[in-house]
Amino acid sequence: MASDIEIARAARMKPISEIGARLGIPPEALENYGSTKAKVRSDFISTLSDRPDGKLVLVTAINPTPAGEGKTTTTVGLGDGLNRIGKKAAICLREPSLGPCFGMKGGAAGGGYAQVVPMEDINLHFTGDFHAITSAHNLLSALIDNHIYWGNALAIDQRRITWRRVMDMNDRALRQIVSSLGGVANGFPRESGFDITVASEIMAILCLARDLADLQARLGNIIIGYRRDRTAVTARDLEADGAMTVLLKEAMQPNLVQTLENNPAFIHGGPFANIAHGCNSVIATKTALKLADYVVTEAGFGADLGAEKFFDIKCRKAGLSPSAVVIVATIRALKMNGGIGKDALGREDVAALTRGCVNLGRHIENLSLFGVPVVVAINHFVSDTDAEVAAVQAYAAEQGVTAVLCRHWADGSAGTEKLAEKVVELVEADTARFAPLYDDALPLFDKIETVARKIYRAGEVVADKSVRDQLAKWEADGFGHLPVCMAKTQYSFSTDPSLRGAPEGHAVPVREVRLSAGAGFVVAICGEIMTMPGLPRVPSANHIRLDDNGHIEGLF
Repeated sequence: MASDIEIARAARMKPISEIGARLGIPPEALENYGSTKAKVRSDFISTLSDRPDGKLVLVTAINPTPAGEGKTTTTVGLGDGLNRIGKKAAICLREPSLGPCFGMKGGAAGGGYAQVVPMEDINLHFTGDFHAITSAHNLLSALIDNHIYWGNALAIDQRRITWRRVMDMNDRALRQIVSSLGGVANGFPRESGFDITVASEIMAILCLARDLADLQARLGNIIIGYRRDRTAVTARDLEADGAMTVLLKEAMQPNLVQTLENNPAFIHGGPFANIAHGCNSVIATKTALKLADYVVTEAGFGADLGAEKFFDIKCRKAGLSPSAVVIVATIRALKMNGGIGKDALGREDVAALTRGCVNLGRHIENLSLFGVPVVVAINHFVSDTDAEVAAVQAYAAEQGVTAVLCRHWADGSAGTEKLAEKVVELVEADTARFAPLYDDALPLFDKIETVARKIYRAGEVVADKSVRDQLAKWEADGFGHLPVCMAKTQYSFSTDPSLRGAPEGHAVPVREVRLSAGAGFVVAICGEIMTMPGLPRVPSANHIRLDDNGHIEGLF
């Protein structure tokens, strides 16, 4: 079997104008970045508002493990499968971050024969969206320090500046810094730090904004810090929102590429699935829904984080109503949830698999709370045995859902044809009655408790008085209607990453809360969350190079 990058390099891509034409996008509505990728112009998107929406399908997964789940690969495979059976389908994905590409995780363009291309471009600079977000974020950072340098007319308390800087790279040395050293000419020294670009609130804002006017309004609402009297200072107070919008004007336009089978794919935005909501942009999803009959999208990490935020933040904010959900699981990952080490995953072990299926079962139960029908996609590995596949299918049947074996990594759309047919069956049955988990009017701490108890199955939520007082203060300031964005480990329903399976009765400690007033949600930090990752002992960057023919090696 060829490697992912070899398969991607051998792809026979069509001109992006042909891909756009399949969706009814005229050539003049595309801003081309070479021949195989383009941005869809905002003025064209504004003409689509009166069209009916297609059907939205979410792809989510069990809790991630080192064994891999293949959520993006399955999203691409399902989109290809739907087109294979005659449906007009498009997929919507997040853009990859450079940090994981050069760190440990690798790229995020699918794998095998279920990929989006051009893979190297998508995983590297693509159309420059992340650079624009980084620039807009750091412009605001510079304006804060400049305002203080020239007299601090807004009376910003330098001890209470919450806005940090960002870069799209893993660099632990920048997590905590002291800036403005070197004397009077360099400003006033203060402690600060860097986050990775995907953790920027501006990334979350871009992915939730409806249009440029909404984008500027949200950017203006960003709280950069506080005065001594604890009143908030916003980006609008600094008159930064206009220039930031200018930097993001092109980045707001969704990117169009194609799958290996030349089916349309929108790849736009990439907010962190911990500190933010982990979904591609609203504007890309809504544009795709106007142009295709079926739209397949994914949400970051497992369903306890990604799907919950997709439903409670993205769908709530954008007025989206999904018709079906696909839960991706691998037999290898389920065996890890059953207590098997990574080195033993290649051996048949139905007993461990059955124990690990409780993780899948918990996600199935949770998704039923949102009123959307579910199907399980078993992402096939060559080591899977017939007995193990049968065990997962039998377990799923006991939960009242169907589990479909998928071979898209090896066979492309031919390997997801049955999954596509099942998704169409669920959608056409029209049984979805989507509703978020909680009402807007519920107090903020009660929203946190609702997610922790109903989704994580926690016995209690532990929070200091200072956390509860802060939430009460935000409610008094008019932010009580916002949804909550839970930030916790992706590896477990609990805040302990080593606790696999389906734990219950555990405590969820909320050590900090943050107000993302521009994005429009309150972040609850549960346990230890890293917003600036570090590189591993042997980073992927050590093996990425150009060969003698100028081809990139080692990227994926």
